[in-house]
Amino acid sequence: MSRTESRRPRNPGRFPYVRTLGGIVAALGLLAGGTATAGPASAEPNGAALREVMFVGNNWDGTADVIRSSGDLARIGRVNVIPDKEQRLTEIYLNPVKLAYFLGIRLGPGEGHDQFVDDMYSTPDGSSVVVSRPSFADVVSIDLATGRINWRFPVSGYRSDHMAVSPDGNRVAVSASTSNTVHVLDIRTGAQLGSFATGDKPHENLFADGGTRIWNMSIGEVNTALDAPWLDWTKGDRRITVVDAATYAPVKVIDMRERLDAFGRSDLSDAVRPAVFTPDGSRLYFQVSFFNGLVEYDVAADRVTRVKTLPKNPATSEDRTTWVNDSRHHGLSVSPAGDKLCVAGTMDDYATVVDRATLQEGPLVPAAKPYWATVSGDGRSCVISESGADQVTAIDFATGLRTATVAVGDHPQRVRLGHVPAGWTGPTGS
Repeated sequence: MSRTESRRPRNPGRFPYVRTLGGIVAALGLLAGGTATAGPASAEPNGAALREVMFVGNNWDGTADVIRSSGDLARIGRVNVIPDKEQRLTEIYLNPVKLAYFLGIRLGPGEGHDQFVDDMYSTPDGSSVVVSRPSFADVVSIDLATGRINWRFPVSGYRSDHMAVSPDGNRVAVSASTSNTVHVLDIRTGAQLGSFATGDKPHENLFADGGTRIWNMSIGEVNTALDAPWLDWTKGDRRITVVDAATYAPVKVIDMRERLDAFGRSDLSDAVRPAVFTPDGSRLYFQVSFFNGLVEYDVAADRVTRVKTLPKNPATSEDRTTWVNDSRHHGLSVSPAGDKLCVAGTMDDYATVVDRATLQEGPLVPAAKPYWATVSGDGRSCVISESGADQVTAIDFATGLRTATVAVGDHPQRVRLGHVPAGWTGPTGS
Protein backbone atom coordinates (compact mmCIF):
# COMPACT_ATOMS: atom_id res chain seq x y z
CA MET A 1 0.00 0.00 0.00
CA SER A 2 1.38 3.39 -0.94
CA ARG A 3 1.16 6.53 1.11
CA THR A 4 -1.74 8.85 0.57
CA GLU A 5 -0.83 11.67 -1.79
CA SER A 6 -2.57 14.31 0.33
CA ARG A 7 -0.21 13.86 3.28
CA ARG A 8 1.61 17.01 4.33
CA PRO A 9 5.38 16.57 4.83
CA ARG A 10 6.15 15.07 8.21
CA ASN A 11 8.11 17.02 10.74
CA PRO A 12 10.23 14.45 12.58
CA GLY A 13 9.47 16.54 15.60
CA ARG A 14 11.99 15.32 18.18
CA PHE A 15 15.39 16.20 16.87
CA PRO A 16 18.12 18.65 17.96
CA TYR A 17 15.80 21.54 18.86
CA VAL A 18 13.78 19.40 21.24
CA ARG A 19 16.81 17.81 22.83
CA THR A 20 18.38 21.23 23.29
CA LEU A 21 15.26 22.64 24.88
CA GLY A 22 14.91 19.50 26.99
CA GLY A 23 18.43 20.01 28.24
CA ILE A 24 17.67 23.62 29.13
CA VAL A 25 14.51 22.70 30.98
CA ALA A 26 16.20 19.84 32.80
CA ALA A 27 19.11 22.06 33.77
CA LEU A 28 16.69 24.55 35.23
CA GLY A 29 15.16 21.76 37.28
CA LEU A 30 11.71 22.44 35.89
CA LEU A 31 10.52 18.98 34.90
CA ALA A 32 7.62 18.17 37.18
CA GLY A 33 7.52 14.61 38.52
CA GLY A 34 8.82 13.68 35.85
CA THR A 35 -26.64 10.29 3.24
CA ALA A 36 -28.51 9.73 6.25
CA THR A 37 -28.69 12.62 8.65
CA ALA A 38 -27.88 12.66 12.31
CA GLY A 39 -30.34 10.99 14.62
CA PRO A 40 -33.49 12.74 15.80
CA ALA A 41 -33.13 15.60 18.23
CA SER A 42 -33.27 14.66 21.88
CA ALA A 43 -34.38 16.93 24.70
CA GLU A 44 -33.04 17.95 28.08
CA PRO A 45 -35.37 17.89 31.09
CA ASN A 46 -35.85 21.64 30.66
CA GLY A 47 -37.42 20.99 27.25
CA ALA A 48 -34.61 22.31 25.04
CA ALA A 49 -34.36 20.29 21.82
CA LEU A 50 -30.88 18.94 21.10
CA ARG A 51 -29.14 17.52 18.06
CA GLU A 52 -26.54 14.77 18.23
CA VAL A 53 -23.30 15.75 16.50
CA MET A 54 -19.60 15.03 16.46
CA PHE A 55 -16.98 17.51 17.63
CA VAL A 56 -13.67 17.37 15.75
CA GLY A 57 -10.72 19.02 17.47
CA ASN A 58 -8.46 20.76 14.93
CA ASN A 59 -5.36 20.81 17.11
CA TRP A 60 -3.17 23.20 15.15
CA ASP A 61 -6.06 25.52 14.18
CA GLY A 62 -7.51 26.03 17.62
CA THR A 63 -10.98 25.24 16.30
CA ALA A 64 -13.56 22.50 16.68
CA ASP A 65 -15.63 21.54 13.67
CA VAL A 66 -19.13 20.27 14.40
CA ILE A 67 -20.29 17.62 11.92
CA ARG A 68 -23.22 15.28 11.51
CA SER A 69 -22.85 12.25 13.75
CA SER A 70 -23.78 9.75 11.02
CA GLY A 71 -24.28 9.45 7.28
CA ASP A 72 -22.32 11.93 5.17
CA LEU A 73 -20.70 13.63 8.21
CA ALA A 74 -21.49 17.03 6.68
CA ARG A 75 -20.17 20.02 8.59
CA ILE A 76 -22.71 21.99 10.60
CA GLY A 77 -20.59 24.71 12.16
CA ARG A 78 -17.25 25.67 13.68
CA VAL A 79 -16.20 26.91 17.12
CA ASN A 80 -13.09 28.97 17.90
CA VAL A 81 -11.78 27.38 21.10
CA ILE A 82 -9.01 29.94 21.66
CA PRO A 83 -10.93 33.26 21.77
CA ASP A 84 -8.57 34.32 24.58
CA LYS A 85 -5.42 33.52 22.59
CA GLU A 86 -3.78 36.95 22.96
CA GLN A 87 -4.33 37.02 26.69
CA ARG A 88 -2.90 33.53 27.15
CA LEU A 89 0.13 34.29 24.97
CA THR A 90 0.88 37.44 26.92
CA GLU A 91 0.90 35.46 30.17
CA ILE A 92 3.20 32.86 28.63
CA TYR A 93 5.67 35.34 27.13
CA LEU A 94 6.01 37.08 30.50
CA ASN A 95 6.84 33.85 32.34
CA PRO A 96 10.14 32.15 31.37
CA VAL A 97 9.08 28.78 32.78
CA LYS A 98 5.75 28.77 30.94
CA LEU A 99 7.49 29.93 27.79
CA ALA A 100 10.00 27.08 27.96
CA TYR A 101 7.22 24.52 28.17
CA PHE A 102 5.12 26.29 25.53
CA LEU A 103 8.02 26.09 23.07
CA GLY A 104 8.76 22.52 24.16
CA ILE A 105 5.20 21.50 23.29
CA ARG A 106 5.52 23.19 19.90
CA LEU A 107 8.79 21.50 19.04
CA GLY A 108 7.93 18.13 20.59
CA PRO A 109 4.39 16.72 20.58
CA GLY A 110 3.18 19.58 18.37
CA GLU A 111 5.54 18.61 15.52
CA GLY A 112 6.45 22.25 15.05
CA HIS A 113 2.96 23.59 15.82
CA ASP A 114 1.14 24.85 18.90
CA GLN A 115 -1.40 22.42 20.34
CA PHE A 116 -4.59 24.35 20.89
CA VAL A 117 -7.18 21.58 21.27
CA ASP A 118 -6.65 18.02 22.38
CA ASP A 119 -10.01 16.80 23.63
CA MET A 120 -13.58 18.05 23.98
CA TYR A 121 -17.02 17.11 25.30
CA SER A 122 -20.33 18.95 25.26
CA THR A 123 -22.31 19.60 28.43
CA PRO A 124 -25.47 17.52 28.97
CA ASP A 125 -27.70 20.44 28.00
CA GLY A 126 -25.79 21.07 24.77
CA SER A 127 -25.11 24.69 25.67
CA SER A 128 -21.32 24.48 25.88
CA VAL A 129 -18.30 22.48 24.80
CA VAL A 130 -15.48 21.78 27.26
CA VAL A 131 -11.99 21.67 25.71
CA SER A 132 -8.50 20.73 26.93
CA ARG A 133 -5.83 23.00 25.42
CA PRO A 134 -2.31 21.52 25.77
CA SER A 135 -0.27 24.60 24.86
CA PHE A 136 -2.26 26.74 27.28
CA ALA A 137 -2.19 24.07 30.05
CA ASP A 138 -5.88 24.44 30.78
CA VAL A 139 -9.46 23.34 30.27
CA VAL A 140 -12.10 25.83 29.15
CA SER A 141 -15.85 25.82 28.63
CA ILE A 142 -17.00 27.60 25.46
CA ASP A 143 -20.57 28.87 25.18
CA LEU A 144 -21.93 27.46 21.92
CA ALA A 145 -24.34 30.36 21.46
CA THR A 146 -21.85 33.21 21.86
CA GLY A 147 -18.43 31.62 21.45
CA ARG A 148 -17.31 33.14 24.74
CA ILE A 149 -15.55 31.39 27.61
CA ASN A 150 -17.77 30.35 30.53
CA TRP A 151 -14.96 29.17 32.79
CA ARG A 152 -11.28 28.26 32.68
CA PHE A 153 -9.40 25.72 34.79
CA PRO A 154 -5.56 25.87 34.67
CA VAL A 155 -4.25 22.35 35.24
CA SER A 156 -1.31 21.66 37.50
CA GLY A 157 1.97 21.72 35.63
CA TYR A 158 2.34 22.94 32.07
CA ARG A 159 0.27 20.79 29.69
CA SER A 160 -3.27 19.38 29.54
CA ASP A 161 -4.08 16.28 27.51
CA HIS A 162 -6.74 13.55 27.04
CA MET A 163 -10.06 13.80 28.84
CA ALA A 164 -12.97 11.47 29.65
CA VAL A 165 -16.56 12.27 30.54
CA SER A 166 -18.60 10.35 33.10
CA PRO A 167 -21.57 8.32 31.83
CA ASP A 168 -24.02 10.88 33.22
CA GLY A 169 -22.11 13.69 31.47
CA ASN A 170 -21.61 15.70 34.65
CA ARG A 171 -17.89 15.20 35.29
CA VAL A 172 -14.84 15.44 33.09
CA ALA A 173 -11.43 13.97 33.93
CA VAL A 174 -8.36 15.60 32.36
CA SER A 175 -4.73 14.50 32.37
CA ALA A 176 -2.12 17.06 33.44
CA SER A 177 0.91 15.69 31.60
CA THR A 178 3.81 17.27 33.42
CA SER A 179 2.49 17.01 36.99
CA ASN A 180 1.45 13.33 36.85
CA THR A 181 -2.05 14.26 37.94
CA VAL A 182 -5.63 13.77 36.75
CA HIS A 183 -8.11 16.50 37.68
CA VAL A 184 -11.83 15.72 37.83
CA LEU A 185 -14.03 18.75 37.17
CA ASP A 186 -17.70 19.64 37.30
CA ILE A 187 -18.42 19.97 33.58
CA ARG A 188 -20.87 22.85 34.11
CA THR A 189 -18.89 25.02 36.52
CA GLY A 190 -15.26 23.95 36.11
CA ALA A 191 -14.96 23.40 39.87
CA GLN A 192 -12.47 20.70 40.81
CA LEU A 193 -14.24 17.77 42.45
CA GLY A 194 -11.07 15.82 43.08
CA SER A 195 -7.75 14.69 41.69
CA PHE A 196 -5.38 11.73 41.85
CA ALA A 197 -1.75 10.91 41.19
CA THR A 198 -0.65 8.79 38.22
CA GLY A 199 2.47 7.38 36.63
CA ASP A 200 4.68 9.52 34.41
CA LYS A 201 2.86 11.52 31.72
CA PRO A 202 -0.82 10.58 32.22
CA HIS A 203 -2.56 10.17 28.88
CA GLU A 204 -5.78 8.25 28.21
CA ASN A 205 -8.65 8.30 30.74
CA LEU A 206 -11.64 5.94 30.78
CA PHE A 207 -14.67 5.76 33.04
CA ALA A 208 -15.50 2.11 33.74
CA ASP A 209 -17.89 -0.10 35.71
CA GLY A 210 -20.87 2.15 35.11
CA GLY A 211 -18.88 5.23 35.99
CA THR A 212 -17.74 3.99 39.41
CA ARG A 213 -14.08 3.68 38.39
CA ILE A 214 -11.64 5.84 36.44
CA TRP A 215 -8.73 4.21 34.60
CA ASN A 216 -5.73 6.33 33.67
CA MET A 217 -2.93 5.17 31.40
CA SER A 218 0.45 6.89 31.80
CA ILE A 219 2.73 6.68 28.75
CA GLY A 220 6.02 8.00 30.11
CA GLU A 221 8.41 10.22 28.17
CA VAL A 222 7.55 10.12 24.46
CA ASN A 223 9.25 13.33 23.29
CA THR A 224 12.88 12.29 23.29
CA ALA A 225 14.85 10.54 20.57
CA LEU A 226 15.86 7.77 23.01
CA ASP A 227 13.66 5.28 21.20
CA ALA A 228 15.93 2.26 20.79
CA PRO A 229 14.54 -0.77 22.65
CA TRP A 230 17.56 -0.92 24.97
CA LEU A 231 16.82 2.65 26.07
CA ASP A 232 13.29 1.81 27.17
CA TRP A 233 14.33 2.35 30.80
CA THR A 234 14.59 6.10 30.08
CA LYS A 235 10.85 6.35 29.38
CA GLY A 236 9.84 6.50 33.04
CA ASP A 237 7.11 4.98 35.22
CA ARG A 238 4.32 3.70 32.98
CA ARG A 239 1.30 2.17 34.64
CA ILE A 240 -2.48 1.99 34.70
CA THR A 241 -3.97 3.70 37.74
CA VAL A 242 -7.52 2.71 38.70
CA VAL A 243 -9.36 4.91 41.21
CA ASP A 244 -12.76 5.07 42.85
CA ALA A 245 -14.73 7.68 40.91
CA ALA A 246 -16.46 8.92 44.07
CA THR A 247 -13.48 9.31 46.38
CA TYR A 248 -10.61 9.34 43.82
CA ALA A 249 -8.75 6.94 46.07
CA PRO A 250 -6.57 4.32 44.35
CA VAL A 251 -8.21 0.93 43.84
CA LYS A 252 -5.53 -0.80 41.80
CA VAL A 253 -2.27 -0.16 39.97
CA ILE A 254 -1.62 -2.35 36.93
CA ASP A 255 1.95 -2.76 35.73
CA MET A 256 1.42 -3.93 32.16
CA ARG A 257 5.13 -4.75 31.91
CA GLU A 258 4.57 -7.75 34.18
CA ARG A 259 1.49 -8.88 32.22
CA LEU A 260 3.20 -8.57 28.83
CA ASP A 261 6.26 -10.42 30.07
CA ALA A 262 4.08 -13.23 31.43
CA PHE A 263 2.45 -13.53 28.01
CA GLY A 264 5.85 -13.82 26.38
CA ARG A 265 5.96 -10.35 24.81
CA SER A 266 8.79 -8.66 26.64
CA ASP A 267 9.59 -7.03 23.29
CA LEU A 268 6.52 -4.80 23.49
CA SER A 269 6.43 -1.42 25.20
CA ASP A 270 4.25 -1.17 28.30
CA ALA A 271 3.18 2.39 27.43
CA VAL A 272 -0.59 1.93 27.00
CA ARG A 273 -1.98 4.36 24.42
CA PRO A 274 -5.64 4.54 23.20
CA ALA A 275 -7.75 1.86 24.88
CA VAL A 276 -11.37 0.67 24.81
CA PHE A 277 -13.47 -1.62 26.96
CA THR A 278 -15.88 -4.08 25.41
CA PRO A 279 -19.52 -3.16 26.09
CA ASP A 280 -19.68 -5.66 28.97
CA GLY A 281 -16.40 -4.40 30.43
CA SER A 282 -14.81 -7.85 30.43
CA ARG A 283 -11.99 -7.06 28.03
CA LEU A 284 -9.72 -4.08 27.51
CA TYR A 285 -8.10 -3.60 24.10
CA PHE A 286 -5.20 -1.21 23.83
CA GLN A 287 -2.32 0.00 21.68
CA VAL A 288 1.23 0.44 22.95
CA SER A 289 4.12 2.60 21.81
CA PHE A 290 6.07 1.51 18.71
CA PHE A 291 3.70 -1.39 17.89
CA ASN A 292 1.60 -1.92 14.76
CA GLY A 293 -1.14 -3.89 16.46
CA LEU A 294 -3.21 -4.26 19.61
CA VAL A 295 -3.32 -6.15 22.89
CA GLU A 296 -6.28 -7.92 24.55
CA TYR A 297 -6.46 -7.87 28.35
CA ASP A 298 -8.87 -9.92 30.48
CA VAL A 299 -10.00 -7.55 33.23
CA ALA A 300 -11.22 -10.13 35.75
CA ALA A 301 -8.30 -12.50 35.23
CA ASP A 302 -5.86 -9.57 35.20
CA ARG A 303 -3.81 -10.95 32.32
CA VAL A 304 -2.98 -10.40 28.68
CA THR A 305 -4.82 -13.00 26.60
CA ARG A 306 -4.03 -12.17 22.96
CA VAL A 307 -1.78 -9.90 20.90
CA LYS A 308 -2.54 -9.02 17.30
CA THR A 309 0.13 -7.75 14.92
CA LEU A 310 -1.31 -5.77 12.03
CA PRO A 311 0.26 -5.24 8.60
CA LYS A 312 3.12 -2.83 8.09
CA ASN A 313 3.12 -0.29 5.31
CA PRO A 314 6.31 -0.99 3.31
CA ALA A 315 6.73 2.76 2.85
CA THR A 316 6.85 3.44 6.59
CA SER A 317 10.33 4.18 7.89
CA GLU A 318 11.69 1.75 10.45
CA ASP A 319 13.45 4.65 12.17
CA ARG A 320 11.44 4.84 15.39
CA THR A 321 12.52 8.43 16.04
CA THR A 322 10.39 9.51 13.06
CA TRP A 323 7.20 8.10 14.55
CA VAL A 324 5.02 10.78 16.12
CA ASN A 325 5.31 10.77 19.92
CA ASP A 326 6.40 7.11 19.93
CA SER A 327 3.15 6.07 18.24
CA ARG A 328 2.97 3.50 15.49
CA HIS A 329 -0.79 2.97 15.71
CA HIS A 330 -2.89 5.48 17.65
CA GLY A 331 -6.68 5.25 17.64
CA LEU A 332 -9.03 2.46 18.65
CA SER A 333 -12.80 1.98 18.92
CA VAL A 334 -15.23 -0.90 19.40
CA SER A 335 -18.61 -1.39 17.73
CA PRO A 336 -21.73 -1.13 19.92
CA ALA A 337 -22.29 -4.89 19.57
CA GLY A 338 -18.73 -5.49 20.71
CA ASP A 339 -17.92 -7.73 17.74
CA LYS A 340 -15.65 -5.38 15.77
CA LEU A 341 -12.65 -3.22 16.57
CA CYS A 342 -11.54 -0.28 14.47
CA VAL A 343 -7.83 0.54 14.37
CA ALA A 344 -6.12 3.73 13.23
CA GLY A 345 -2.75 2.73 11.79
CA THR A 346 -1.22 6.15 12.28
CA MET A 347 2.30 5.77 10.91
CA ASP A 348 1.24 3.10 8.41
CA ASP A 349 -1.38 5.33 6.76
CA TYR A 350 -4.41 3.10 6.97
CA ALA A 351 -7.38 2.17 9.11
CA THR A 352 -8.95 -1.26 9.35
CA VAL A 353 -11.85 -3.06 11.02
CA VAL A 354 -10.78 -6.14 13.02
CA ASP A 355 -13.10 -9.03 13.86
CA ARG A 356 -12.92 -9.39 17.64
CA ALA A 357 -13.50 -13.13 17.70
CA THR A 358 -10.68 -13.99 15.30
CA LEU A 359 -8.63 -10.77 15.39
CA GLN A 360 -8.55 -10.95 11.60
CA GLU A 361 -8.29 -7.55 9.96
CA GLY A 362 -10.50 -6.47 7.07
CA PRO A 363 -9.57 -4.26 4.11
CA LEU A 364 -6.80 -1.74 4.75
CA VAL A 365 -8.44 1.61 4.04
CA PRO A 366 -5.81 4.18 2.97
CA ALA A 367 -5.79 7.16 5.33
CA ALA A 368 -3.34 10.01 5.89
CA LYS A 369 -1.89 9.78 9.40
CA PRO A 370 -5.14 8.63 11.08
CA TYR A 371 -4.92 9.81 14.67
CA TRP A 372 -8.12 8.72 16.38
CA ALA A 373 -11.04 6.31 16.00
CA THR A 374 -14.53 6.53 17.46
CA VAL A 375 -18.06 5.32 16.63
CA SER A 376 -20.73 7.14 14.64
CA GLY A 377 -23.96 8.17 16.31
CA ASP A 378 -25.95 5.40 14.64
CA GLY A 379 -23.30 2.83 15.61
CA ARG A 380 -22.82 1.61 12.04
CA SER A 381 -19.44 3.16 11.32
CA CYS A 382 -16.02 3.73 12.73
CA VAL A 383 -15.05 7.40 12.37
CA ILE A 384 -11.36 8.28 12.08
CA SER A 385 -9.54 11.60 11.97
CA GLU A 386 -7.03 11.88 9.12
CA SER A 387 -4.64 14.40 10.59
CA GLY A 388 -2.37 14.29 7.53
CA ALA A 389 -5.18 15.26 5.14
CA ASP A 390 -7.36 17.51 7.34
CA GLN A 391 -10.43 15.34 7.00
CA VAL A 392 -12.65 12.90 8.89
CA THR A 393 -13.67 9.57 7.38
CA ALA A 394 -16.35 6.97 8.17
CA ILE A 395 -15.66 3.25 7.67
CA ASP A 396 -18.54 0.78 7.74
CA PHE A 397 -18.17 -1.80 10.52
CA ALA A 398 -19.94 -4.44 8.44
CA THR A 399 -17.93 -4.13 5.22
CA GLY A 400 -14.76 -2.44 6.39
CA LEU A 401 -15.07 0.06 3.54
CA ARG A 402 -15.02 3.86 3.47
CA THR A 403 -18.49 5.40 3.29
CA ALA A 404 -17.96 9.14 3.77
CA THR A 405 -15.27 11.80 4.10
CA VAL A 406 -15.59 15.45 5.10
CA ALA A 407 -12.97 18.22 5.15
CA VAL A 408 -12.21 19.82 8.51
CA GLY A 409 -9.54 22.12 9.94
CA ASP A 410 -5.79 21.86 10.44
CA HIS A 411 -4.63 18.57 12.00
CA PRO A 412 -7.80 16.95 13.37
CA GLN A 413 -7.16 14.63 16.28
CA ARG A 414 -9.82 13.78 18.84
CA VAL A 415 -13.38 13.17 17.60
CA ARG A 416 -16.18 12.97 20.18
CA LEU A 417 -19.95 12.52 20.09
CA GLY A 418 -21.89 15.37 21.67
CA HIS A 419 -24.94 17.59 21.38
CA VAL A 420 -25.79 21.11 20.25
CA PRO A 421 -29.12 22.92 20.31
CA ALA A 422 -31.40 21.93 17.45
CA GLY A 423 -30.92 24.37 14.58
CA TRP A 424 -27.46 25.45 15.77
CA THR A 425 -25.01 26.40 12.99
CA GLY A 426 -22.28 28.15 15.00
CA PRO A 427 -21.73 30.82 17.66
CA THR A 428 -23.18 34.23 16.93
CA GLY A 429 -20.63 36.15 18.99
CA SER A 430 -16.85 36.41 19.01
